[in-house]
Amino acid sequence: MPAPRTVLLTGAAGGLGTLMRELLPAYGYELRLLDLRPIEGEPDAIVADLADRDAVREAVRGVDAIIHLAGISLEAPFEKILGANIVGTHHLYEAAHEEGVRRIVFASSNHAVGFTPRPQGDDPLISVETPHRPDTFYGLSKAFGEDLAQFYWDKHGLESVSVRIGSCFPEPTSVRMLSVWMSPADGARLFHAALTAEDVGHTVVHGSSANTRLWWDLTSARALGYEPEDDSEPWAEKLIAEQGELDPENIAHAHLGGHFVSDPPIWPY
Repeated sequence: MPAPRTVLLTGAAGGLGTLMRELLPAYGYELRLLDLRPIEGEPDAIVADLADRDAVREAVRGVDAIIHLAGISLEAPFEKILGANIVGTHHLYEAAHEEGVRRIVFASSNHAVGFTPRPQGDDPLISVETPHRPDTFYGLSKAFGEDLAQFYWDKHGLESVSVRIGSCFPEPTSVRMLSVWMSPADGARLFHAALTAEDVGHTVVHGSSANTRLWWDLTSARALGYEPEDDSEPWAEKLIAEQGELDPENIAHAHLGGHFVSDPPIWPY
């Protein structure tokens, strides 16, 4: 697929959105930014709620593709998750269909399959075919988003790549993150691959760097043309010295979703 020129970036004021709005223009994209709140230094950014169908359709009109990062990114009461992550994502997909947008890159999460046991010893890497096992209402909303993406492909021919993101930060901050960390630079590489690969239909990929301690299979991401260049291993010695090795008897350490399965962080707003 030729590189889309204009890309709507939802959730552009968030942590991942901030990283991507700095990195993606180098790939030739003109970003149209959308968030629920104003973005400092970006006077042309669209301030809109995904609950507002008319505003969403207006934001989508004329773009070539969408990277959908917006929504609640921690655990919250179901009613909040329902509005922001489920209804809002549906509004975005419906607007994309109505406006003829060809592709959406959907920020899914490892928490869509968070109750999946993490690999130990000689266990195989986790496949993208592993069944949904959400660890929170947040994870449930990401499982819904993946299924919504599949539905819009089957029903309307709207292509999507669902990226099950591990943790995208400048550096890993926990021993668990050594296995699921995605550097910002690799994040931009993966989103670029997801926007430009041919004939993706609905493809689910794992979003992480080429970590030495990797837990999941990156085959479907590499098939898009993604070539990760970073590895969390330079931080391993320091983090293990500070936090200790993962304990397989600890439920949070034994599952892909980490502490989301036992004591999830709560959305503060």
